[in-house]
Amino acid sequence: MGRFRLLGGAAAAALLFAPGAVWAQDANAALEARIALLEAELNSLKSEVAAARTQQTTQSQAMAQDIIRLEARPAATPVSAPAQREEGFRIGDHTVKFGGFVKVDAMASRYSGGDPANGDALRDYHLPGSIPVGGADEDTAMDFNARQTRFWLTTDGLVGGHKVGTRLEMDFQSLPGTGDQRITSASTPALRRAFVTIDNWLIGQEWTNFQNTAVLPESADFVGAAEGTVFARQVQVRYTRGPFSIAVENPETTVTPFGGGARIIADDNSLPDLTARYAISRPWGDLQFAGLLRQLKYENPASAVDDTATGWGLSASAKLKVGARDDLRFMLSGGEGVGRYLGLNFSNDAVLDASGQLDAIGVVAGFAAYRHVWSPGWRSSLIWSAQKVDNDVLLTGTGANRSAQSIHANLIWSPVTAFDVGAELMFADRKLESGLDGDMTRLILFAKYGF
Repeated sequence: MGRFRLLGGAAAAALLFAPGAVWAQDANAALEARIALLEAELNSLKSEVAAARTQQTTQSQAMAQDIIRLEARPAATPVSAPAQREEGFRIGDHTVKFGGFVKVDAMASRYSGGDPANGDALRDYHLPGSIPVGGADEDTAMDFNARQTRFWLTTDGLVGGHKVGTRLEMDFQSLPGTGDQRITSASTPALRRAFVTIDNWLIGQEWTNFQNTAVLPESADFVGAAEGTVFARQVQVRYTRGPFSIAVENPETTVTPFGGGARIIADDNSLPDLTARYAISRPWGDLQFAGLLRQLKYENPASAVDDTATGWGLSASAKLKVGARDDLRFMLSGGEGVGRYLGLNFSNDAVLDASGQLDAIGVVAGFAAYRHVWSPGWRSSLIWSAQKVDNDVLLTGTGANRSAQSIHANLIWSPVTAFDVGAELMFADRKLESGLDGDMTRLILFAKYGF
């Protein structure tokens, strides 16, 4: 087309009337139409690019305004207790959540009856039956550990019209470590809870149905009110309907030999333990009643011992509101043949008599705790805990545990959500039927962060 425009009028006329001029004119028209179409498409593309740039500028301005508004918000106010995280992700029909906490303890302990051996659980937490008695007083011992650190995994979902959930929970507190304090201070992971729930049913390892964990006092110690509380985790099958629950649970019998001696863990039971619980929730607080019925059994062909007995227990617990923020917590438990359920097995379930028959040991235990919130983020608990064992000294001997008690006072601060730091001072003592006793004074400093 450019060549035609460069020619003069005469030359153009000659070309038009020359042979093939008609063909050239048609080709020129087609080329002009093609160029016009390309120019229209280019203009349309330019318009779209300009519109996109305008939209991007508008979105960037809106985002900048949102950032300015977020930065202008005041900082979050610290809360008085760690918040439960609700984030999760989906796998198939289930929502999966992971969480836990890291806890570090520093403990300064003084024992009137001699130091516990290196590796004894008493060095990590209050174990009433391990307080030394009869030894010499020694200087204060310092221990650091992070063994209460815990993690858990849960799933929840709806499968075939049924509500299904699971929980797996572990810590490092229950088993001895694989290293020592000289090099690695290693600790072995230990199973705490592992169960599945299907509608009203629970199957797996969980806190015993005889226990009410909701009333346990807030303490820097692993258990806190150790002497006076029901404390056991074990495999069970539990059914819950409203406020009532019933369960069959793993049985185990602990026995004192005739005349005293090392504890016998019988492991001979042929029937499960049976537990039942009823819970009442009101605006003023929560109240629970629990019962336990169990078989005690010990069989030893070598000594011709083969006997069973019946054990039973009752427990009442409550958490009562006091004012707007404080609360009172207590538990009272007792029975015969329930020693392993109370005070971390402070007393045995039964003792053998001279003829090899099992005689159930009576026990009563309890605690009371008052929790006071000083201000947002600051709180304290005052805890008293005790246990008394009704031994037949003619059977158990004078080396059996007779009583134990402890008192705790703490101050805990949560500067930000899920982070606690605090201190707790405790005094505990243990008495034997012989009259020998020993006590422990301990200061615990800790830091804990939940995730």
